[in-house]
Amino acid sequence: MRASPPRAFAAAALAMMMVAGCGGGESGKGGRASSAPSGASSAPAKPTPAPDAWIPGHVAKMSVADKVGQLFVPTFSSRADAVEKIRKYRVGGLIYFPGNISTPARTAAQSNALQKASKIPLLLGVDEEQGIVSRTPFVTRFPGNMALGATGDPAQAHAAAQVTGRELRAVGINLDYAPDADVNVNPRNPVIGPRSFGADPALVAKMVAGAVGGYQSAGIAATAKHFPGHGDTATDSHTGLPVITHTREQWERLDAPPFRAAVDTGVDMIMTAHIVMPKLDRSGDPATLSKTVLTGLLRDRLGYQGVITTDSLEMAGVRQKYGDAQVPVRAINAGADQLLMPPSLPRAYRAVLAAVRAGKISERRLDESVTRILRLKQRRGLFQGTAADPAKAAGAIGTAAHRATARQVAERSVTLVRNGNGVLPLKGRKVAVTGPKSAALRAALRRHGVATAAPGAADVTVLTTENAGQATAARIRALGPKPVVAAALGRPYDLDSAGGAAAALATYSAKAVSVSALAKVLSGAASPAGRLPAPAAGKPVGHGLGYD
Repeated sequence: MRASPPRAFAAAALAMMMVAGCGGGESGKGGRASSAPSGASSAPAKPTPAPDAWIPGHVAKMSVADKVGQLFVPTFSSRADAVEKIRKYRVGGLIYFPGNISTPARTAAQSNALQKASKIPLLLGVDEEQGIVSRTPFVTRFPGNMALGATGDPAQAHAAAQVTGRELRAVGINLDYAPDADVNVNPRNPVIGPRSFGADPALVAKMVAGAVGGYQSAGIAATAKHFPGHGDTATDSHTGLPVITHTREQWERLDAPPFRAAVDTGVDMIMTAHIVMPKLDRSGDPATLSKTVLTGLLRDRLGYQGVITTDSLEMAGVRQKYGDAQVPVRAINAGADQLLMPPSLPRAYRAVLAAVRAGKISERRLDESVTRILRLKQRRGLFQGTAADPAKAAGAIGTAAHRATARQVAERSVTLVRNGNGVLPLKGRKVAVTGPKSAALRAALRRHGVATAAPGAADVTVLTTENAGQATAARIRALGPKPVVAAALGRPYDLDSAGGAAAALATYSAKAVSVSALAKVLSGAASPAGRLPAPAAGKPVGHGLGYD
């Protein structure tokens, strides 16, 4: 029997709840019955059903094919391709990439068209972490998580996420695959780095909680990633299978706190990592396919009851051990609810459907995942309406208030690590600028009254670096005997090789807003306020200098 359309079903359920809650004066408010006149009998008030009380009954009426469709979130090459996937496979969502995104108005119109094609509201997601992982070309630009970590203030993470969430929701995107909850304890980590809030678990935990609250207050589903923790690896799981040798005690101390904070904050979704932690699970399976990790640690140990999504199933880390038809079946049986970006949607869908019909995935297990997915959609208000307004979308993005929030984050994040002989601030000196973003920084310094000059005529040279690593030392030496100020615009670990510089700063970002903030600090128009969120230049987490 085919289920009735969920949108209509939810509307009917809402009407029933209103009747139950308005049958007798104040009855139903706060679970208390209203007072009755003396001598009159009063019937006990019926409890108001929870907003998602209709979902289990609806799931029970869905066909197996429709249930299986809810598990998938594929990519799409065009609107026509997306509509075909919606109608043929009844997918639970879709993920946007830059090729699917143009102007705010067109993106909003496309989101509306995709939602209209689906009987069940879609989770329309995007990887918009800000910083170095940014997929939407028009949103207000923020420096990224490590810069937020340098502020040390979860209110800044909340504010930044709320701005991003509001802008995404304005174009019909209702799910962000953010924030990153990894603790980046390995400076050589090629895939996380400044995507992390830092190297201190307590700092990362409080920033993750702030960001989750910010996204979800904006009506966007938030995703803490990558469980059980991708911060201590030198291998990129896009191209290989990382192995992290943390013991259970190390995992509890280093990796678990941010995910525990996300769970405590009520995060909508947690994303798995395609990594092997052999001391947590001896099977050699990546966490995405490990029941010990997803069900044992995340569900049972941390008590998480929300949606678990896989990371992209196109990545090499999850495809090395098993074939593409086995991976989605194993992921569901491990405890995952949604399957992100299968390499072949038809093949993956058929494999899961066959596994359910053969009893390799139990119907109870399938129903658990579909129920969680629909509850997430209910919690984010998708059954009450998904329409974005194309005419208003652009006006909701890049507002003066949003840009001011980005400037505030950037300015509070700039970290002064060393200031030998008081070389900073630079006002009153002739300054040369070289390295990435040098033209933009030179122009910004001039706006703040700093005289710029060619290297040979300058008193001081500002050398910017962006993930230069050990090459930083040679670049400093090549500038000659005059004082050098090293400014790391990417990973702060460049400053480990900047011992020859008189002064050293970190912005954790090469975005325009961070370059402008750096100019303010270098010129003395603002005092540096950031603190290292990860060890750098021989200094510990929490180190940072000011001008006072």
